[in-house]
Amino acid sequence: MTEYMAQTAGVTLDPGSAEPIFSDCVGKNDEVRKDGRYKMSYAVYSSAPLEQHPEAVRKVRTMLEQQGFKIDGYRESINGEVNTALDASQASSRYLVTVQTTKGKLLSFIVNTPCLMPPTTTDTPH
Repeated sequence: MTEYMAQTAGVTLDPGSAEPIFSDCVGKNDEVRKDGRYKMSYAVYSSAPLEQHPEAVRKVRTMLEQQGFKIDGYRESINGEVNTALDASQASSRYLVTVQTTKGKLLSFIVNTPCLMPPTTTDTPH
């Protein structure tokens, strides 16, 4: 998903910058099942020039809207300075997406998943 967003934005992701974070799924009553369920937050960065960030975020916004995402927040600048932020969510998949200018002037692409189950494996071939 992050690669697709970056391609749409016309920017290149920096190799080795990916930061996957896995956490337990916690139910509404603070219960945690021990069946492998997990949530993931995945961030990766582009060192695209700051002046390219607004156009990149516009392109991602258009693509996400076409994919059925709701735009929850959007900006291109603060006080005339480039400082992009795009937050989007998709009710059907429950994915949350953020594209934003970081303090280090990188463009970050972040995807947060709902609870997922790990793929099943079998020891016998089919």
